[in-house]
Amino acid sequence: MNRVKYYVASFLFLFGAVTLSAQEEGEVKQERQPGHYNQSKFKQLYEEFATPNTYRAASGAPGPDYYQQQADYVISVELDDKNARIHGDETITYHNNSPEDLEFLWVQLDQNVRAKDSKSPLRDGNGVNIAYTADNFTQTYINEPFDGGFNIEHVKDANGKPLSYTINQTMMRLNIPQPLKSGEKISFSIKWWYNVPDHTVNRARSGFEYFAKDGNRAYVIAQFFPRMAVYSDVEGWQNHQFWGSGEFALPFGNYDVSITVPADHVLDATGELQNREEVFSKDMMKRYKEAKKSYDKPVIIVTQEEAEAAEKGFSTDKKTWKFKATNVRDYAFATSRKFIWDMQAVKIGGKDVMAVSMYPKEGNPLWEDMSTKAVVQTLQTYSKHTFDYPYHKAISVHAKNQGMEYPMICWNYGRPNEDGTYSDRTKFGMISVIIHEVGHNFFPMIVNSDERQWGWMDEGLDTFMQYLAEQEFGRNNPSVIAPNENYPSRRGVPADIVPYMGGDQSFIAPIMSNPENVYQLGANAYGKPATALNILRETVMGRELFDHAFKTYAQRWMFKHPTPEDFFRTMEDASAVDLDWFWRSWFYTTDYVDIGVKGVKKYYVSSEPTAQMKKYMADRNLTEADLPPLVYLAEENSEDFMPELKGKAPSETSQNLKEFMMDNMTEADRAKVKEPKYFYEVTFDKPGGIPMPLIVEYTYADGTKENITYPPEIWRKNDAEVKRVISSQKELVGIVVDPKLETADIDTTNNAWPMKDEKSDFDKFKENIKGK
Repeated sequence: MNRVKYYVASFLFLFGAVTLSAQEEGEVKQERQPGHYNQSKFKQLYEEFATPNTYRAASGAPGPDYYQQQADYVISVELDDKNARIHGDETITYHNNSPEDLEFLWVQLDQNVRAKDSKSPLRDGNGVNIAYTADNFTQTYINEPFDGGFNIEHVKDANGKPLSYTINQTMMRLNIPQPLKSGEKISFSIKWWYNVPDHTVNRARSGFEYFAKDGNRAYVIAQFFPRMAVYSDVEGWQNHQFWGSGEFALPFGNYDVSITVPADHVLDATGELQNREEVFSKDMMKRYKEAKKSYDKPVIIVTQEEAEAAEKGFSTDKKTWKFKATNVRDYAFATSRKFIWDMQAVKIGGKDVMAVSMYPKEGNPLWEDMSTKAVVQTLQTYSKHTFDYPYHKAISVHAKNQGMEYPMICWNYGRPNEDGTYSDRTKFGMISVIIHEVGHNFFPMIVNSDERQWGWMDEGLDTFMQYLAEQEFGRNNPSVIAPNENYPSRRGVPADIVPYMGGDQSFIAPIMSNPENVYQLGANAYGKPATALNILRETVMGRELFDHAFKTYAQRWMFKHPTPEDFFRTMEDASAVDLDWFWRSWFYTTDYVDIGVKGVKKYYVSSEPTAQMKKYMADRNLTEADLPPLVYLAEENSEDFMPELKGKAPSETSQNLKEFMMDNMTEADRAKVKEPKYFYEVTFDKPGGIPMPLIVEYTYADGTKENITYPPEIWRKNDAEVKRVISSQKELVGIVVDPKLETADIDTTNNAWPMKDEKSDFDKFKENIKGK
């Protein structure tokens, strides 16, 4: 082969033969374009991430100098049931494990969000609604604001002397007389009281529900004591105000808690009950011992008949329940004379954990049938994917319109009609909220993220795990879900997040936003991150890689304070999958997924140089004699196409393909290769901003299908469109992108070739309106 032929052949084989860049094609010199900033979705997240250090490693694991503070509490509280008021005093021992000396301490007063002078009701604009319910109108315009803030009676040091403090809304600064040095601890006491809100009226996270028919209240009590704020290597003092949406950031510690309530109440709480034989009746003790050995069904500790009898008592005597909890970040309890109580043992990692439910008769029969069953499933599924549940119990408490979580205990809604009937919506809503709230024991009660700033780190991860637990619940409970049906999960399925991601951008914020600053918190912090993780597991990484990385994150950060970066880095570190493009697109932007088929071109093999090739030769003063044997592909609808080729298989149009194979392949290689008969160039485009794996189903004339998943990196050099050449022995008759709806593509009207006559969701909506 002469040098010219060698040059041409090398060029053609190296660069794909017929597709030439604009610069190589033309003689016209283009105007020089200015440079640009690197806008690739695939660039690394160095600009978004903090520099790794000795506290937090580049791998996403805690560094060698990682530390966290500890706050221990001795608390004594009494519930005044007549006046719905809580009185309490506490001694806090705060351990400064940081390398810094602390000039002052910050304590959280979250109940102050309900103080009369709270700024929280003033932080949002409002206007006149179209209509109001009677309750909402009264609450908004007629009733006096509820005064539910803390009343601090005193703050004293360990010697009983007054300690100076300053209250700023929901934060209290303790002005300690000298800095608390690194490695030292300090003790101080606080005495307080506050009015307990009716959580069914003002959407409080804790409070009571009043039952007018029998005059009783059921209490679910949390944020009831002044709590230490977090001091960390990332924030210093995390003293962001509590406005209502952003939840909590708390240090771990040990709790010794005494709770005094009316003697006819039953009560459960965070921690191990220390005086069970004092507060349990003999029948309750007997049933409790049975429950500890019951692994297949709950044992009723307090029956409905006993609870109904207690509703009529209104004892004026008192009873004190004593608990101890080790290494928890918060504390809560539930108490009422109305509660039915059941328990069941579940094996987790070789030890027994008690799955517990408390509910008034108004929750039955649904709660007796389903609640503890949902608790058991949650503990099993979450433990399998993260770590063995470390506490000795998990409690689900029935509370109207509630869904809230604390260590070992949570409040959950789901109430049948008065006649005991209930819809599937009520049933599955109750099961789902129980799974979600019990699941919060893992995120953030143990993997202790900062809820006040990063709501998705607990809500999104928990909702993702909730999806897995719901699906397992469905498979394990054929009496609840038919064997051929899936559990009707509300969040986690990719198609279900499409209305949000494809909605009005004016009301959408990135996942990486403070919960106080988003319009649609449920979709933003729960639905979208859960769906993103589901897609990451099922479509991007695969279950094996994802599950190992996710478990690594959970185990690295259990009983510690992770940041978003710790999660992102660990998922990559433990999987060897570069996910910066995924985090950037799904978590840092409001981009959406929209990938489609832009066009398909059919090509024929030709022995004649194409117009494009002739131009290439002319630009370089080459003739056909200078070229080696070459294969040309002529587009069906181009100037190179000859009408007589119409209807023939492309490979039948020229002998030179066979000659090329004879000249350039060994006999052994030729025997392995099936000669392609059809050639297509498919152009895929991406109107949406999020790059995703390009999942394509090709359909051929004989009815067979071929599924190919191109990795997301296919978009790395051209964010707008990419081409793929299909060579096949069979005629291509159809293409569908994302045939199983795995990627949350917001517009499926462009997903098929030939294009289907499919109306958009908006057009369907307009037609529906016109028809009414």
